[in-house]
Amino acid sequence: MTIFVFDRTLDGLLTAVFDAYSRRSFPDILQGEGCPLPLFYDEVHTVITDDSKAGRVWKALQKKLSPEALTSLAVSYLSELPELDIHLFRYVCKAIDSPASIECNFADEDVLFVVNTFRKVRYERLRMMQFIRFQKAADGTYFGIMEPIYNVLPLAIEHFRDRFSDQPFLIYDKRRHYGYYYDGQELTHVTLDESLPHFVTGKLDEALLDKDEKLFQDLWRTYFKAICIRERLNPRKQKKDMPVRYWKYLTEKQG
Repeated sequence: MTIFVFDRTLDGLLTAVFDAYSRRSFPDILQGEGCPLPLFYDEVHTVITDDSKAGRVWKALQKKLSPEALTSLAVSYLSELPELDIHLFRYVCKAIDSPASIECNFADEDVLFVVNTFRKVRYERLRMMQFIRFQKAADGTYFGIMEPIYNVLPLAIEHFRDRFSDQPFLIYDKRRHYGYYYDGQELTHVTLDESLPHFVTGKLDEALLDKDEKLFQDLWRTYFKAICIRERLNPRKQKKDMPVRYWKYLTEKQG
């Protein structure tokens, strides 16, 4: 059994592909740095991420796959699913070795896994854009916090920059401990002190809120309750359309 250990980045995985062809030795297992090794194995190869190696593999893929398939590969990697690594590795190798494009061969388990993962990540991006709730701070900054199951903030951030083109905002992914701050002109990647109360609760303290924000939140909750038709309540359907994991940060679900 051969194990490749890498840094769990897309460039790292592409470097692993390059190393496999160079060594003429392909991994049975791909795993991240720091993960415990199985009890029995024959060889461990540590992959050192190399941009030039990764770039050569990507150029080879560009000759074999459509732009849409390449996007699927890159987006699916944002799922951060540990089982995706070996599927994606095999997908890349099959794409390079095949004389024809494999991207529509849904009978292949690796192709199907990557495509389905891409769809899940894309859907999570849509849900993030639907369910994020902003609070306006006293300094005019709009603050929003979420914990998406996939790392979709990089996919959604341009949508928010276009929407708030002239307004400052901070969107924070609490699960991955980073966010983006937009000052009205430039977008900045940020990491912040998550021990602050508003990162714990997801709600800005009243002292930090804009003078009209609390009123707007109360109005929104009143509107949400007013449009609810009790005779047509369907909790199961509501939880399907608005998963419970989002409720913590939804204004209309807070008392």
